[in-house]
Amino acid sequence: MKKEQTLIIIKPDALQRSLMGEIINRFERKGLKIVGMKMVQLEDVLLDEHYCHHKGKPFFESLKKFMKSAPVVVLVLSGINAVKATRLIVGATKGYEADAGTIRGDLSISGQANIVHASDSSENAEGEIKRFFKLDELFEYKKIDYEFVYGEEEREENF
Repeated sequence: MKKEQTLIIIKPDALQRSLMGEIINRFERKGLKIVGMKMVQLEDVLLDEHYCHHKGKPFFESLKKFMKSAPVVVLVLSGINAVKATRLIVGATKGYEADAGTIRGDLSISGQANIVHASDSSENAEGEIKRFFKLDELFEYKKIDYEFVYGEEEREENF
């Protein structure tokens, strides 16, 4: 178990459907700490870099068009095993395959309009966070509820 950070992108469909508050609430209720958050309008250069692993695939251009259709909210969440925890909360990539109780399972039925992006590894999270945030846009602070979110050994080891 280790404290780590992860990147979340609340996508244009969530913004248009007024789901931001519910999505953020799910992460907060889990006990994850928001250490960075902002609204941005994505552009081609950033999208080409972020989705470079999809370049050349038939859906790449429509994905970029979708991600530019409205602003997005990007978050950096912090916590023990934050990447794995957020992936569980978010659910499978395709909303129609995601389990009930997950963000995508409850709020999405699409493969592309799937509400959120979540980093898939701590290595990718590190690069994604640097892509979307400057160092002075991330905040380190102690939350007063941590003794009720984590066990004593976890707190001593990680915070």
